[in-house]
Parts: sequence; C-alpha cells; structure tokens
Amino acid sequence: MIWVTDAKALSDYRLWVRFSDSTECEIDLKNFIATDTRPIVAALRDPAAFAAIRVEMDTVVWADGFDLAPEFLYAQAKAHVSA
Repeated sequence: MIWVTDAKALSDYRLWVRFSDSTECEIDLKNFIATDTRPIVAALRDPAAFAAIRVEMDTVVWADGFDLAPEFLYAQAKAHVSA
C-alpha cells in the first residue's frame, strides 16, 4: 500500500506530494476543485482554505476535514509522470 509521507500546498490549486515509495510529484487539482459541487470541496476554492493542509495518517487532509485517498493522489502523480 502507498501512503503520503509529506505534502505542501502550492499556488493555483496544486500540491507537492511525497509518497512512501519515494515518488515526488506536483499534482494539479484545479479542475477537480473547480468542478466538484460538494460544499466541502467548493470551500477549497478559497486559496487560504486550499493552503491549509496537513498530512494525517496516510494522506492529505484539509482544515475543513476533507481528504483525498492516497491511492487517488498516487494515480494522479503517476498520470503526471507518464504524461
């Protein structure tokens, strides 16, 4: 199983993420944040709210409690690396 070991919020709704297998990548979440209509995700359109992240347990968690599965983030990272 892959998990997140470190993460930083970047500008323009991007994350820098390091995974347990040492993969590091920037992940662009701009489209995801812009199109997801759930209120907990829509709140992250505020750049300050998006920037309020922490690594908890095995993934990235925002201050409002929203998180993304590490498998989702890893798939995004792998898609970016292979593109």
